[in-house]
Amino acid sequence: MASNGDVRGPRPAVETHELWKTFGEGETAVHAVQNVSLAIQPGEFVALCGPSGSGKTTLVNLVGGLTDPTRGQVRVDDRDVGTMSERERAQLRLERIGFVFQAYNLLPVLSALENAEFPLMLRGVEREERRREVSKLFKRIGLGGLEDRRPGALSGGQQQRVAVARAVLGAPALVLADEPTANLDTQASDALLEVMENLNQEMGVTFIFCTHDPRVMRRARRLIRLVDGHVERDAEKEPGALPEWVLEPVEAG
Repeated sequence: MASNGDVRGPRPAVETHELWKTFGEGETAVHAVQNVSLAIQPGEFVALCGPSGSGKTTLVNLVGGLTDPTRGQVRVDDRDVGTMSERERAQLRLERIGFVFQAYNLLPVLSALENAEFPLMLRGVEREERRREVSKLFKRIGLGGLEDRRPGALSGGQQQRVAVARAVLGAPALVLADEPTANLDTQASDALLEVMENLNQEMGVTFIFCTHDPRVMRRARRLIRLVDGHVERDAEKEPGALPEWVLEPVEAG
């Protein structure tokens, strides 16, 4: 018999409600994020765009629990990040959030495989299982045969693929990617984005990009433009399209 209870669809992967982040006090205060309310659904492929200083990275850091909001609420995987202890946030990041940074953040003394498997090791996954999962994913994303190489022996594009593998292993609910193509050439960027798009579609992982790169914006299926810390525009779009408003200059006040 059908239930008469809650028939709503799945809860958002990320929700923010009247979110603010202010640095400093008084006349010198900077409102990096201002009154941002968003809902991002599971499996979305979203790009935060906007000029430098618009609050993109701050918003990503708030969603990832890397910094505390001044006021407002962040929910990830239906959990209120603001009410968590530091230990609980660290556990949430370990189990449910993957990060891809502009600078790769790989450990130079570890092999590509060891870098990728590191979060699984912290989660207590047995050595054979985690190495099997890494090797399987490496083959899917074009890193097969490179498991034993250290980061210094990999190209920039290969290093970023290792970072992506590290982020998605263990099937997190969310991957936060902050300028992942900034240090890559066009060919490497396109290859990386193809990998991330395929992982999004095949694994259902939610991706949120913070980016200036039109190539990322073209592949995104939703664009959120930030200006001076607030959401100026939020719209879904077709993959491959780049709306004119995305790159509009900010008018001086």
